[in-house]
Order: sequence, then structure tokens, then C-alpha cells
Amino acid sequence: MPDEEHPSVNGRTWAAVAAGLVLFAAWLLGDPVGGAVPAGPGVQPVAGTAERPPPVYAAHLPLPVSKPLRVDIASIGLHAGIVERGLANGAVDPPPYDTPDVAGWFRGGPAPGAAGAALLVGHVDTATGPAVFYGLSSVTPGAEVEVERADGSVAEFTVEGVEVVDKDHFSAARVYGAGTRPELRLITCGGTYDRERRAYSANVVVFAALTGSHKK
Repeated sequence: MPDEEHPSVNGRTWAAVAAGLVLFAAWLLGDPVGGAVPAGPGVQPVAGTAERPPPVYAAHLPLPVSKPLRVDIASIGLHAGIVERGLANGAVDPPPYDTPDVAGWFRGGPAPGAAGAALLVGHVDTATGPAVFYGLSSVTPGAEVEVERADGSVAEFTVEGVEVVDKDHFSAARVYGAGTRPELRLITCGGTYDRERRAYSANVVVFAALTGSHKK
């Protein structure tokens, strides 16, 4: 579909949508490998706060709206296609388990590079092994994240922080808040796996800011 059919919502609309995504923290259920998700040295545990991390980089001018096609994080060897996702039962609908190697873009929010906080989600693992965002908790501040877009541009993001957010204290305002500053969130499950509940205890959240762009 043409990009024009997927306009980025404005800051006020996105804030309203984000406020309704409090169920997001429970979306990745199923029967994955389990155990504990490895956490890198830059990961900070967070609980009980609604204040978003302070920005590290100066605000960059937003890019024109264009849907994302691919995400690359060279520092952890992550190279994955992106598919569009919507909501299911009030939560972001992740990519199907039978395509564990792709990330999902929440098309109800901003496009990566446009004003606001764009959202990419992905599974950490499945019953058959690690999935697309298994290494997400190993990302460190300062790492580069590139998102290839349909208009032929590549949005360049730099990681400002990585957090493990307990699902019982997941704050939509903290995770999704960005105003008009172009930012990116990459989210997967983390913490420990409860086999009885078939759920992880936390979410890994990567906060990144747009710091540049180039043509593919």
C-alpha cells in the first residue's frame, strides 16, 4: 500500500492511543523456551515510575512519514524485516509465532523517523528457540539502530537507554511518551519465565532517538 495510507498520528492522538496500551506488557504469552533472558551490562531495572528517561541527544528534525521495512542493529547482529501490526484485545498484536524472525511495527503510532515514539515489537523466543529480539537486552547505550523505510531512506537512531520493566509496573506514559521528538522503542519480553502462568515477568525496552538519516 502507498505510504499515504498510513499517516503518522499527531502527538496528542498518539498519547491517547498509548494510554490505552497498558495491556501491552502481557502480549507475549504462549510456550517459549523459558528460563531467564540474558541481560547486558547497560540494562537498568525499573519499577514504579512514570518518568521517562532523560534525553541524551538533541532533538532531530522529524523525517517525512514512511512505513518501515527493515531494522538493523549491527552491534548484536540483528537484521530483520518489519511487518505492520495493529491491536488485538487492547494490546499490540505481535508477529505470528510461525514468523519469529520478523519484528512488528505498530501502525497505529508514528512511523520510525517521524515525530513521536515509533514502536517495534518482537518475540524473545518461541518453543523452538530464540526469536528476533532475543539479543535485545544486550544492546548498550550508544549503539546504532537503522530502520530502512519505504521512501528509500534509512532512519538512524542512537540508543539512549535499555531497561527491564516489571510487567506489574509497566507505565505506558514512561515507555511511549516522546512528544514530537522523533524516537524509537524496541520492546520484547524479559526477566524470568513463569511456566505456570506461561508468561515472562518483565519487558525489555530499548529507548533510542533519531540522530540522522541517509539514502539507502
